[in-house]
Amino acid sequence: MSSLKDFDLIFFGATGDLALRKLLPALYYAFRDNKRPVGWRILGLARRGLSRDEYLGLLGDNCRQFIPATDFDDATWGEFCARIDYLPVDGTNPDGFSALPAWFQNRADRVRVFYLSTAARLFGPICEGLARHNLVTPLTRVVLEKPLGHDCASAEAINEAVGSIFPEQQIFRIDHYLGKEPVQNLLALRFGNSIFEPLWNRGSVRDVQITIAEQVGAEGRGEYYDPSGAMRDMVQSHMLQLLCIVAMEPPTSINADAVRDEKLKVLRALRPINAANIKEKTVRGQYRAGAVSGKPVPGYLDEPGIPPDSRTETYVAIKAEVDNWRWSGVPFFLRTGKRLPERMAEIVVNFHPVPHAILPQSASSGEANRLVIRLQPDEGVKLFLLVKVPGEGMRVKPVALDLDFAETFKHRQWEAYERLLMEVIQGNLTLFMRRDELAAAWRWVDPILEGWHALDEPPKPYTAGTWGPAAASALILRDGLAWREEA
Repeated sequence: MSSLKDFDLIFFGATGDLALRKLLPALYYAFRDNKRPVGWRILGLARRGLSRDEYLGLLGDNCRQFIPATDFDDATWGEFCARIDYLPVDGTNPDGFSALPAWFQNRADRVRVFYLSTAARLFGPICEGLARHNLVTPLTRVVLEKPLGHDCASAEAINEAVGSIFPEQQIFRIDHYLGKEPVQNLLALRFGNSIFEPLWNRGSVRDVQITIAEQVGAEGRGEYYDPSGAMRDMVQSHMLQLLCIVAMEPPTSINADAVRDEKLKVLRALRPINAANIKEKTVRGQYRAGAVSGKPVPGYLDEPGIPPDSRTETYVAIKAEVDNWRWSGVPFFLRTGKRLPERMAEIVVNFHPVPHAILPQSASSGEANRLVIRLQPDEGVKLFLLVKVPGEGMRVKPVALDLDFAETFKHRQWEAYERLLMEVIQGNLTLFMRRDELAAAWRWVDPILEGWHALDEPPKPYTAGTWGPAAASALILRDGLAWREEA
């Protein structure tokens, strides 16, 4: 990790699940691995009327659950906690920010990061409160957690409110999937190796499949999840960002605007899906009671906080198409869902079979080359090639050239939030969404949501522990293809 400037990192929503489970553990690792820098200060803000000691106790109890015992060092933790302070501040009442200026001690020469881990409706008022108390400096950055809006209009209203206080180069719209090591490696694979980029087009690629599968249901998050659903929660953000990384043209450089310019072109090239083709291009589902990893789980409608007549989708499958010369005719299949058989996220690039088969039909497995970029739970890249099975006769099977990050790089792999927090502090916007990117994503998603509403059909049921509705298999089968686990 490169040397970091002195900084103040301020979390709104510091007692929330994200801060305690992801953000503060990520900072602990960064603190430990950066040789205990002296210039770090961390301030937690939340409505709960806790003292500093009470907050550190809450933080310690939670972080010990999410930091492996082999990584947790009491002495380092003590030094880390010495950098942390806590103030009870209500983000819904910016007038209550009056205690903050004294904490900063008029140190405008330090990098100042405000991380808004709150409801998006509070982003504008919080930023207005910061400005009212003269807490915004040229070295200030603001981090916005998803979901950014409910549709294009609400997202634009949030961006307008935040943008009236902060210039675009100081706004970091975070999507933690872009901080995952394999996503970074996809850029390296494409643009650092001459063997891939000449094949990265419709002439060689048959189809692309992007899957984000979750075993968990909506338990404990019903109030947040039910108004959103899988489309807003996963597709509009994570999945479209992954699609952009796969489909973008080579940028002129790896700097932020060059990369984001190319991602924006992909979003603008996505073929519209609306009421006219919604049934042909999409599938939406909702899980019923079943078993995941051998344990019985309730159906979505039986989860706490879920209305018994909810039509919210917990599963989405989409056939997306990018209308440009590189990708014309190549389908991009996206799917995401809750209560699926395993927790995993991957990008699969399927290549065309050879144009003329010279091997006997009995010798071939019928498969073509395939590149699999695995994002979770284990991170790695596999390239499947057809090779001859040793022994008599000519019989081939796919064998993986396997890059396992944990095996190849023995040191601990950074968590996504760890990387992204360090990028914010260093002012690097490459891994964050620009305002026009966010708007373009919503402009593609909104007509799909409107099409589903006009269709007025309930989501297709699927049993928890399966790979989703049968209609999702039919969606990809119409192109003569199959999802990877079905192939």
